[in-house]
Amino acid sequence: MDTPTFTAALTYQDPKAALDWLSKAFGFEVTMAIEGPDDDPTMCHYEMAVEGRGRIMVGAEWSETMRSPASVGGANTQTTHVDLVGDVDGHCERARAAGATIVAEPSDQFYGDRTYRVLDHEGHAWTFSAHVRDVTRAEAEEAIGQPIEATNWA
Repeated sequence: MDTPTFTAALTYQDPKAALDWLSKAFGFEVTMAIEGPDDDPTMCHYEMAVEGRGRIMVGAEWSETMRSPASVGGANTQTTHVDLVGDVDGHCERARAAGATIVAEPSDQFYGDRTYRVLDHEGHAWTFSAHVRDVTRAEAEEAIGQPIEATNWA
């Protein structure tokens, strides 16, 4: 592999229920399923994609350091960002209909994406976005009144 790849791995109290919920709410599809052994079902491993792209790993609470937000009072130490192709507003409505907690409604951002933020059924934080317009770095800097240092943004 020429470029490094980063993949988020999320821990759920009930990973099989998470697969169903993530499919219904976010349109994810299972791309890999390894069931845990009968004597230790927490040693399972699942992977999901959206629109045939990306990868998210889903697993169980297999150690004291691997916990779902639902097991630690809703705390999150990260959010998972997903770039969509297409209708962010429709995606948000699908998530809402599945029982997701919408933290921030869809809105256009100064950098050219339309985004919304959401908590899933166990409290994991997600941001979904789609690119809606090209913005130069100078335009973004003007919009926020701050300089932006970036190696790949003209």
